[in-house]
Amino acid sequence: MTTFQPKSVVILGALSGVARYIADGFAREGFAVALAGRDLEEMELLAADLRERHEVTCCCLKFDALDIDSHASFVQETTEALGALPGGVVACFGYMADQTEAQRDFALIRKTLDTNLTGAISILERFAAAFEERQSGFMAALSSVAGDRGRKANYFYGAAKAGLSAYLQGLRNRLHASGVKVTTIKPGFMDTPMTYGMDLPGALVAAPQSAAQAMTRAILKGKNVVYVPFFWRYIMWIIRSIPEWQFKKMSI
Repeated sequence: MTTFQPKSVVILGALSGVARYIADGFAREGFAVALAGRDLEEMELLAADLRERHEVTCCCLKFDALDIDSHASFVQETTEALGALPGGVVACFGYMADQTEAQRDFALIRKTLDTNLTGAISILERFAAAFEERQSGFMAALSSVAGDRGRKANYFYGAAKAGLSAYLQGLRNRLHASGVKVTTIKPGFMDTPMTYGMDLPGALVAAPQSAAQAMTRAILKGKNVVYVPFFWRYIMWIIRSIPEWQFKKMSI
């Protein structure tokens, strides 16, 4: 029987702006942390910092959302690295191509869909099976408010995130009887490399550190769906309420 370490978490896409702070938040709570991403050298620097400041176990694993074939063995790799099946997993990776460029290049559309949806489902299903068999655990993924309604400014990215949100909702329904918590996180604008250079309303742009703190709290509380910052729940309620005949004429 696989041993179980409840206070441990895998951070997928660990080098994103917000993921670094999520990892720090879990380490601060005494969790052993497995950092997973493409740049092992950079992750080792982050891992050393977490070990030094929080005195927790922290390991690094190679992970690529687009390398689907490698996902089959990844749960076992994390189990071996941590010494036990992890208590939870948080998917923080994502990709957003320039909308106009993607409209001219299907390769960018495919990368957007494969990273944000196909890759996410592939790896999360592996953990879902392990946690369901164990009858405990937590799972979370960063979707987006962009998935709440399709807009011409980013509808490829929005379509991928809408699919991810629907997947997480179904997964939450499936795993509820197993005691596994599934949290859908819907960030609004954040000051990260993904949004660098965009003309965004400053008052609505969240700092990664404060956003990560809200996300970590929501995951630990076992929330179902959380908007970050919280006010995006009301903004998106208004946007979803606009009739389609009017919405299609708008540029928002």
